[in-house]
Amino acid sequence: MKKPELLVTPVSVDHLTDLIVAGADAFLIGEKQFGLRLAGEFTISDVEQSVKIAHASNKKIYVSMNALFHNDRLEALKPYMEKLEELHVDGIVFGDPAVVMVKREANLTIPLHWNTETTATNWFTANYWGQRGANRAVLARELSLDEVIEVKEHADVAIEVQVHGMTCMFQSKRSLLGNYFLYQEKAMAIENRKENKNMFLHDTERNNKYPIYEDLNGTHIFSPNDMCMIDELSDLMDAGIDSFKIDGVLHEKNYITKVTKLYRQAIDAYLDSTDVYNRVKNNLLTEIEEIQPELRPLDTGFFFKETVY
Repeated sequence: MKKPELLVTPVSVDHLTDLIVAGADAFLIGEKQFGLRLAGEFTISDVEQSVKIAHASNKKIYVSMNALFHNDRLEALKPYMEKLEELHVDGIVFGDPAVVMVKREANLTIPLHWNTETTATNWFTANYWGQRGANRAVLARELSLDEVIEVKEHADVAIEVQVHGMTCMFQSKRSLLGNYFLYQEKAMAIENRKENKNMFLHDTERNNKYPIYEDLNGTHIFSPNDMCMIDELSDLMDAGIDSFKIDGVLHEKNYITKVTKLYRQAIDAYLDSTDVYNRVKNNLLTEIEEIQPELRPLDTGFFFKETVY
């Protein structure tokens, strides 16, 4: 059976070392100038350190460049991507075709992972970007398990799915929070809003609380629950999904490390045998439930339900 990559989002260079010990195979890092909804901010210097640490342990570093680039940001793409290739980064995660064009014009060889967050919903589109330089598609979080498996069966590129963490429900380029507080004559510093884990939109009808923050890329609103598939990995493993992602955005580093360790155990147990996995999966879920923040209930995302909030 194919061993899937366990991909994790560290909050810092130091955290990356902890995650290697916990069993992660690869890491998604970046900075908000180029990437969306990152667990931590990684400068070029941080990327360089991360690559050295990861490669010394035979792990991989991917850099997020999945922001929507307006004209004023295009000039920065080429030198940034050239530097990433010089540092031997293992891949760039992109959504904007500008990244593909820059790669071609600069004659770069760095692999590309296509990730548009919401429109990666079928194998035709995944293969379309595969023919244009991508070697991986990151599927939309709104797909059912059957749809994920169907895409994998027909895709000519590697397939990545999220198995744990928050999912983004809404993004606006506008500073909605900042504008709201200004309207109330309560001007607040919003550049570090991502670090404030107590900012929510409260849906009283459904009794849900949606985490919200602002950064350079605008306003981001997240799902009220955390996806958790640790006890439902069987079909994904059997389908040969290439990469399982744990998204640590808005979570503490100790939580991300513990969850990574538990998913490592789950994957290894299934690779041993389905019987071993079936014996341990409920205990692994219980361990996650014990450390889960009170305001973040667990569910299985859209894997087993219709895509409607």
